[in-house]
Amino acid sequence: MRYFNKTIIAAVLMGVCALASAQKYKGVVDKTIAVVGNEFITISGLEDEVQIQRAQGAMMGQNERCEVLENFMASKLFLMQARVDSLNVNKDVVSAELTQRLDQVRTAMGGDEGVEEYFKKPIYKLRQEWQTQLEENSLTQQEQQEIAKKIPDVTPYDVKKYLDSTDVEDLPVIPIKYKMSQICIYPDREAAAIAVKERLLSIRERIINGEKFATLARLYSEDPGSARKGGELGMASKSIFWPVFSDAAMSLKPGIISQTVETPDGFHLIEVLEKKGDMFNARHILLKPRYTAEDREKAFHKLDSIRTAILDSSITFELAARFYSEDPATRTNGGQMSDPGTGSAYFEIDQLKPEDYQAVRDLKVGEISEPIESLDNEGRNGNLVYKIVRLDKIVPAHPASFENDYTTLQGIVQNKSQMEAIQDFISQKIRETHIVIDPMFKDCEFSRKEWAEKFKEQ
Repeated sequence: MRYFNKTIIAAVLMGVCALASAQKYKGVVDKTIAVVGNEFITISGLEDEVQIQRAQGAMMGQNERCEVLENFMASKLFLMQARVDSLNVNKDVVSAELTQRLDQVRTAMGGDEGVEEYFKKPIYKLRQEWQTQLEENSLTQQEQQEIAKKIPDVTPYDVKKYLDSTDVEDLPVIPIKYKMSQICIYPDREAAAIAVKERLLSIRERIINGEKFATLARLYSEDPGSARKGGELGMASKSIFWPVFSDAAMSLKPGIISQTVETPDGFHLIEVLEKKGDMFNARHILLKPRYTAEDREKAFHKLDSIRTAILDSSITFELAARFYSEDPATRTNGGQMSDPGTGSAYFEIDQLKPEDYQAVRDLKVGEISEPIESLDNEGRNGNLVYKIVRLDKIVPAHPASFENDYTTLQGIVQNKSQMEAIQDFISQKIRETHIVIDPMFKDCEFSRKEWAEKFKEQ
């Protein structure tokens, strides 16, 4: 079920919770700890950022506040330059990010009342504060991009110069990569869907006849997160669910049981418990299509016949893929697989489905696997699919070279040049900008020595 990602909500909640508690810092209520031009950094702002980074899983050491303060001061340099350059906030992006943050926090805290009670601030005030923060982040990122864009495109000469000046042991190592083709057969999804709908219809009738929705959810729902709570999802924004699920839930009156609702996660029965604006609390029972041993045997038999015909040279793999494969993404190009994220025909091990890697790991180039059970790239977790896989090519792990890995090296050199330009910008602005740092941070070991000259005299 694509309701809220609990890890993300926990991270957002932990991060924003700091806003309510960051006022205490070694006995000081709050104060300005750094001035960068006409921008100010406060204790509460620093503590907010520390907690947000922790919540997002950042690895932070004993010097964490010093590191955050240094990054904060550097970001203010970009922010001031962005305003000088008259850069515009991307309002659509900021609006989307703000809505997402609010929805996640409201969901985690059970609605607007819970948020306002926790933060001791009205929603409109939190919205204003977070919008300002997101707008500043947008300008800072845009200024960094403007600096990076001024760097000329890397040429082959630049790449060769990088290779000549870098020891072999310091060159990036290109991991082993596989190029593969596949022929896929899907189980009878229509029959499985009909069977699931019939099961849900039976459960719905039992609820209407007096059995408790919560009890049946505990017994039958295949959503483990909500099943143990009687199918209850908790008060949440409609935006965090699949749209078809939210639409169905919002159309129901409390206590009414929905008809079967299909989402990429499976099939649902829904009972709405409460609605507040664009939020609702509902119970649901999720059932997923089930496939039988007969489905598997039938698909494996067909794939084995296709494999035999290819090995006997009765048909080529490419032609067989065009005729028999049921995967539209690879069928038209002779079965050749490509990464849906990058479009590359080469896969690193961690980019492969575990089942696919197990199928090809012991193959030699040109060999075809036995039929296997795997998952496609559709939906959240993928749909069941049966396939045979041909190993087309292996590129062994190796130090990056000009001949084989020019594109990778070009990106590395380009990124290196852009980062150097950004670092030079920071150094220049530190020298030119009026900056004052509170002496309470005098023991910080900043990565840039220039900051040490900016402490306020006591």
